[in-house]
Amino acid sequence: MKTRSLGRSGLTVSALGLGCMSMSEFYGPGDDVESIATIHRAIELGVIFFDTADVYGPFKNEELVGRAIKG
Repeated sequence: MKTRSLGRSGLTVSALGLGCMSMSEFYGPGDDVESIATIHRAIELGVIFFDTADVYGPFKNEELVGRAIKG
C-alpha cells in the first residue's frame, strides 16, 4: 500500500482510506460483525486511514473502529 505524508508533522497514512460513515448511520442499520470484518480486511490490505466523524452517531463510528483495532 502506498502512503502519503500529512503536512510537515511526519504523520504518514495509507494512500487509500476506508470511509466508515455507512457502518453506523445514514444507510440503514449497521451490522457490527460485518463492519468489523471489513475493517480487519482493510488492515490486511494495508489501510491505516479510517475516516470517521462524531456526526455519524455520535461516537458510534469511533467506538466501532476502536473495537475492531483493539489489541
